[in-house]
Amino acid sequence: MNTGLRQVFALPGYRRLWFARTASAWGDAFATVALSLLVWERTGSGLGVAGVVAAEIAPVLLLAPVAGVVVDRLAPVRVMVIADLARMLLAAALPLVDHSVPGIYAVAFAMSGASAFFNPAAGAVLPALVDEEELIAANSGIWTAAVLSQIVLAPAAGLVVAAIGYGPAFWMNAASFAASAAVLARLRLPRRPVGATRGGFWRQARDGIGVLAGHRVLRALAAGQGLAALSAGATSALLVVLVRDRLGLGPSGYGMALASIGVGAAAGPLLLTRYVSDPHRPAFVFGPYLLRAVVDAVLALVRVPVVALGSLAGYGVATSTGAVTFNSLLQAKTPPAARGRVFAAFDLIWQLGRLASLALGGWLADAAGITAVYAIGAALLAAAALIGRAASATTVTTQR
Repeated sequence: MNTGLRQVFALPGYRRLWFARTASAWGDAFATVALSLLVWERTGSGLGVAGVVAAEIAPVLLLAPVAGVVVDRLAPVRVMVIADLARMLLAAALPLVDHSVPGIYAVAFAMSGASAFFNPAAGAVLPALVDEEELIAANSGIWTAAVLSQIVLAPAAGLVVAAIGYGPAFWMNAASFAASAAVLARLRLPRRPVGATRGGFWRQARDGIGVLAGHRVLRALAAGQGLAALSAGATSALLVVLVRDRLGLGPSGYGMALASIGVGAAAGPLLLTRYVSDPHRPAFVFGPYLLRAVVDAVLALVRVPVVALGSLAGYGVATSTGAVTFNSLLQAKTPPAARGRVFAAFDLIWQLGRLASLALGGWLADAAGITAVYAIGAALLAAAALIGRAASATTVTTQR
């Protein structure tokens, strides 16, 4: 463990947050695989599986403004515990409705609704547990654990479903939320987050939008986030098409592609924390967007599997390091009293971009081919890199 990670893991509060987030990631690895397989079995169609994705995106679009205000008005740790308990009950109830596709969609919708409150609360808690120069290490520890959980446990989830059915996978998810809630219930913040100024609920929501719109760095990061979502939604979902049609590989090739991304994503934050502690360094904020743009351009041009798989490992590195540095900068620059509303707004931007990208990417793949999807994805990421560079340059200038 490098120095940065040792430093944050020495903090009892961070260890509690890390364990809670990691336990949830363990359960999610089982639930994601089981839910996709279950819906495929019940519907026999890709559209049915896509319905689960829509059921998970819709609550964020509907609830993000409400969730942000709630997080800023209440203690964020309390919001996280309540959200975990709600998700625990819903996950435990899934086996009771697994015969009904509408019932499955309803539970997926409700669980995502609880996550819409949990995620901005978790973002608001972390800066209260660590110092600003520790944010990159702290975010790296959480991100790496989540990625490793997905790499290790997703295949295990498939084996569990095949051997003993869907119920145990969903109950494991429920147990993970119970463990997370139990640990978070004892979390005490050394620096209590500054609560939002009291006032009307919708006025506070508008004030949160005003904070985002009026801050040059946050505004630029939001634009970069939107462009990246427009790219990643389609290219991630259509990777299987690229592997099959352009690279000529079968299911095992798709598995190798996902493994390449996963290995890169796990390694990225560990490399990052060895060299970076300042969340404001420009290259490490906008650089990952540019690297992802290069990878998408390579994937649009080459047909050699070994080159494509190597590029996807680089994509994983860029995705993980970009997420860590982006989140660290966002946490550092957002006023404490508005963190819940700003983080919820970024969730909303991401999901809106992702939804639009899925729809447009599917149409473009059918109309012009998968190469066009990745070429446009590269252009969008390059634009996001330029915007991110401008935001970072602004940050450096204001610090001088």
